[in-house]
Amino acid sequence: MSSPVASATNAPDAPAAVPAAGQEHYFVLNPVAHARRQFRAWWQARLPLSDSITLTQRNVYILPTRPGFMMGATLLVLVIASINYQLNLGYLLTFLLAGCCVVGMHVCHATLRGLTMNLMAPDPQFAGTSACLRIALSNNRKSARYGIGLAVLDLDQDDRWAYTDVPALGSSTVQVAFKPGRRGLHRVPMLTAETRFPLGIFRVWTVWRPAAQVLVYPAPEAVPPPLPAGEPRAGGGATARVQATGEFEGVRAYRRGDPLKLVVWKKAAKSEELVSRDAQQAQRYELWLDFAQAGLQDTERRLSRLAAWVLQADRLGMDYGLRLPGQQIAPASGEAHKRRCLEALATC
Repeated sequence: MSSPVASATNAPDAPAAVPAAGQEHYFVLNPVAHARRQFRAWWQARLPLSDSITLTQRNVYILPTRPGFMMGATLLVLVIASINYQLNLGYLLTFLLAGCCVVGMHVCHATLRGLTMNLMAPDPQFAGTSACLRIALSNNRKSARYGIGLAVLDLDQDDRWAYTDVPALGSSTVQVAFKPGRRGLHRVPMLTAETRFPLGIFRVWTVWRPAAQVLVYPAPEAVPPPLPAGEPRAGGGATARVQATGEFEGVRAYRRGDPLKLVVWKKAAKSEELVSRDAQQAQRYELWLDFAQAGLQDTERRLSRLAAWVLQADRLGMDYGLRLPGQQIAPASGEAHKRRCLEALATC
């Protein structure tokens, strides 16, 4: 049994220790905040790395909220007034409210205690887009758990919570997200879960440090140039010409029965007629996406262009290879080949 998926996004990358701007003055102007950050970073670094966690009394914390402190002040005023004026109804009201608060504290703590959270393996993302994290919440209790929120733990910006209820003896899934700043292999940031159910006068929370990592591909260039020209295959007896735009001239009109893989969709879009690659002509050339010939000086921009070319070649159903400094991937096609090329671009 499962409930609908809840989701939320969190824009920042891994939390920074202090703001970049004015960092040298941060300690002088805010020594208490600086000490709190240092202590929090030291404490969080001691948390174990795990993609699954079961909440117990050892990792669940509770404190009163602002309404909780106001409730405490109200109870204090009521009991003083009842003593001064010897009001039996005042005693009754005070003890009744105090009992409700105690029961609410117990229910609030039990809402998180015993809950199991599992992080599903995150999918690779392109830089500049949000990486989605899916967390499954499992409840082995015979009663439902209400008002459970999850968020990426970020010290510099307001948390964006995704709330859900977990049915009795069931599970639900929550989605949160963070935005990695650059390509590469990123560790999933710390997550936090909380509830204020049922009265809102206590906050029960936990901090979770997942072990999973998310792979971030380079952001594809928005308007890449056409694919590079094909290179003559070794021993292929290449005699046909290749256009400077990178499209093989060995094309012919579409024939009934031609596989869609051979259709040159780019030419078809321009001429409004289906054309197919000549298999014999295509066998004489092979497409290489070369880092050294990407035509840009900046390394990251080169990788972005190569990523765009990989997506374009895959969309056209072409065989293509990838050359990177110290690494070469032989020409092939298909989803697995595309992922292998993008992974090489992300980690080179």
